[in-house]
Amino acid sequence: MFDLSPRPANSAPAAPDFPWPGGKKCALFPAFDVDAESVWLGADPQNARRLITRSYGGYEARVGIPKILETLRRHEVKATFFVTGWSIDAHPATCEAILADGHEIAHHGYLHLRPDTADEATLVDEMDRAIEAMKRVLGIVPAGYRAPWGETCPEQMELLKSRGIRYSSSFRDDIRPYRHVLPSGPGPIEIPVNYSFDDWSYGLTHRTSPRAMFGREEVLSIWRDEFDQTREWGGVTTMVMHPQVTGRPMRIRILDQFLEHVRQYDDVWIARGVDVADHYEASEAAQGKA
Repeated sequence: MFDLSPRPANSAPAAPDFPWPGGKKCALFPAFDVDAESVWLGADPQNARRLITRSYGGYEARVGIPKILETLRRHEVKATFFVTGWSIDAHPATCEAILADGHEIAHHGYLHLRPDTADEATLVDEMDRAIEAMKRVLGIVPAGYRAPWGETCPEQMELLKSRGIRYSSSFRDDIRPYRHVLPSGPGPIEIPVNYSFDDWSYGLTHRTSPRAMFGREEVLSIWRDEFDQTREWGGVTTMVMHPQVTGRPMRIRILDQFLEHVRQYDDVWIARGVDVADHYEASEAAQGKA
């Protein structure tokens, strides 16, 4: 039975107008979803035998992530990488390289399964196996989470809270961070996503789901315009990039030129997800809301 009652899907109040650190006007949250081969396995277990299909994801560790790290290093940008637990187990050296450059690694499920289609046992397994992989392989505990396939459910939101996840970056319903309100009380902070920055929509086509690919100038113009207006509104521009897309030769130029565009302003706070969460919590505490 589905609850179709007329009420907002999100019961959180409007995002508070906390000032950005250092008198900055807006924020940029550069974030990458490291799915590797797990996105293809999670979509269809039969892809385990389809080596060429899996090679789309394998590109991340072999080429995509090293090139992205090089680009971020050149622009002196620190980012968040939402990594599946499967990818950590399969590509530990690549994940260690991400951390070595000062970037954050956050939770993205284990096998990139959709939370809204999973039963309770699968939800718990996806959550806990990924946390265990992060502790065992990388020696870290994740602060943040991004929903695989860009979808979640009420049970998953409560699970994030119970596992101590401080922030989520999945919802599309604001331009400033806010705190979720769950049936059990205050939930994680949300750093909302701008879907215009999901590179998968523009740059990946596959024989089983063919679609047109967008050129550099088309994507760059969208990114620039969305960022410029979000800056005027004083919001956060949250990106959803995938190394198996943005790590490709032409597409990494889009990221490079976009960061050049952002860097022309001196009023942009470029931050990892954990930094945004730290700032939000400090702002709450300053207003006596902690």
